[in-house]
Amino acid sequence: MKQGGINRFLVPNADNEFNFLTVLEELQSEIGNTDFKHRPRRATGVALNIAVSLLEGWSSNSGSRILLFVGGPATIGQGKVVSTNLEDSMRSHRDLGNNRAHHSQKAEKFYKNIEDTLVSKGLVLDVFACSLDQVGVHEMKPAIEASGGLLVLAETYESDEFIKSLQRLFTFNNADGILKMCFNATLEVITSPKLKVSQAFGPCSSLGHKSSYNKQAGTSTWKMCTLNEKTNIAFLFELSNQSAIGAQPGTAFVIQFITKYHKSDGQARVRVTTTARRWIDESQFQELKAGFDQEASAAIIARIALQKVSGQDVLDVITWLEHMLVRFAAKYGDYHKEVAESFQLSSGFSLFPQLMFYLRRSPFLQVSNNTPDETAFFRLMLNREGVAETVVMIQPTLFSYSFDGPPRPVLLDINSIKANTILLFDAFFVVVVHCGSMIAQWRKLNYHNDPSYENFKKLLEAPVIDAQSLLMERNPPPKFIQCDQHSSQARFLLARLNPSVTHRSENVGDSDLIFTDDMSLQVFIDHLQELAVKDGYI
Repeated sequence: MKQGGINRFLVPNADNEFNFLTVLEELQSEIGNTDFKHRPRRATGVALNIAVSLLEGWSSNSGSRILLFVGGPATIGQGKVVSTNLEDSMRSHRDLGNNRAHHSQKAEKFYKNIEDTLVSKGLVLDVFACSLDQVGVHEMKPAIEASGGLLVLAETYESDEFIKSLQRLFTFNNADGILKMCFNATLEVITSPKLKVSQAFGPCSSLGHKSSYNKQAGTSTWKMCTLNEKTNIAFLFELSNQSAIGAQPGTAFVIQFITKYHKSDGQARVRVTTTARRWIDESQFQELKAGFDQEASAAIIARIALQKVSGQDVLDVITWLEHMLVRFAAKYGDYHKEVAESFQLSSGFSLFPQLMFYLRRSPFLQVSNNTPDETAFFRLMLNREGVAETVVMIQPTLFSYSFDGPPRPVLLDINSIKANTILLFDAFFVVVVHCGSMIAQWRKLNYHNDPSYENFKKLLEAPVIDAQSLLMERNPPPKFIQCDQHSSQARFLLARLNPSVTHRSENVGDSDLIFTDDMSLQVFIDHLQELAVKDGYI
C-alpha cells in the first residue's frame, strides 16, 4: 500500500480494530437532544457519498460492499427527503403523483449519480432501514437495485428481520470457507443469427457495448456488482426478421451465456452456459402449448409492468395489463364468436389469467395501503427473485390444517376460512398462521396443555414449524404473524384473499365477509370471456 493519498483514510482491520470500537462506544445519540417539534439532523446522503468516494479511489473494480444502517430520513445535506420541521410530513404516493414531494426529485438525482458510480466501480450498496417512519428508500431504490444490494425494512434494530438478514449476508461456504458472495460480474449473451436480445430484467446494468446480438438495449453485455446463489436475471429475445431462413420451423437456434465474476477471495471464474431450441410456427399449437410456462410468463409480465410503472400512472399500467390479457385469451382460447359461455382455455394456459388477476390486486400495483418506501421494497424484491418466489408474491399460497388429515392446499378465497381449521398463509413478505375461532377458543382454554389432547397440541405446532422453515430460506426473512379469526392482525390475510363474499353478497350464511368493492376472481373471468369472444382483439 502506497503511503499518502486515499490510504490515509484506510488501514487493515487488525491495525485499527481497537480505535474503531472505541469510536463506536463513544458515539452520542442526537435524538435525546432534540425537541418534539424537530426531527434529528441526519445527513445520510453525505455519509454515503463519503463512503462511495473512499472506495472509488481505493478499491475500484475489486469488489466492495457499503452497508448503510439508517434509523430515519435524511433531513440535511444531499439526499434530503424531508425537513427537520415535524410539521412537514413525509411524502406519500399522492404527493409523488402530484409533484408535491419537494425534496424527492433532488434526492433521486443525487442517488442516480451514486448509482452510476456504484455500477462503474463495481460497488454494492446494502441498506438496513430500521425505523417506524420512512427513511427515503423510494429515492435510494435505483442505486440499491442496480448494484444488487440487500434491502431490509424493519421497525427496530432488535427485530429478527434485521439480525437474521445481517447474519445471512455474511454466511460462509462450508466447502472452501469463503463468503457466499461474488463481485464484479459481467454476463454476455451470444445468439444465433436472426435472434437478438431485446431486454434484461434484474439486478444488472447495461455496459453499453454495441453488438449484433442486441436489438434494443444497446448491448449484449450486462454488469452485476455482486452475485449469489439466488441471483435471477430474465432476458427477452426477438426475431430480427420474421421471414429469415434461420427462423424457419424445425430449425435450431442457440443462446449462450458467458458469465465472468470474482469470488470473495479474489479468484476469477468464467461460466459458459449454452442451450439450443427449435423454432416452431404459431400453427403448431400443441407444441406451443407444451412449451408455454405460465408461471415464468407471469413473472416476466410482472417485471415489465414494474418497468412501465416507473414512467406511467398505475391505472394506465393496469389497463395495459387487462388489454394484454384479453388479447391473450382471444388468441389462445377455444370459443365461438360472440358466445361467452363457449369460451375455454386449455390446461396449459388456464392458470395465466388467474395470476394476472392477483397481480392486479398485489401491492406491486395497488399502492394505496403502503408507503412509497414499502412499495419500493416490494418492487425491488420482485425484480430479482426467481419464478417460484415471484409466483408466491403474486398469488400467495394457502394451506389448511385440521384433524381430518395432513395439511392440504386450499383456494386463496374468503370461503377457505373455517372455524375449526388453521391456515398457513405465505405471501413471501409476510407469513401468517391464522387460527379459526373454534381453534382459538380451545387454545385459550389451554386444551393443548392437557395430555389428553395431544393431537390438538400437534395441530397447533404443525403450521408454526412449517412457517419457521419458510423464514429460514429467505433473506430478508418475511414478517411472521400469528393471529386468530376476527382479530385485527387477520387483516394481513384478508387483504389478499379473493373477495368472493363481500358486504354486498346475498345469502352469506356463516361465511366471513370482505368489505371491499373489488371484483372477485369469478367476475373477472366472466368479463374476460365476454371480451375475448368479441371481434377485434386478435
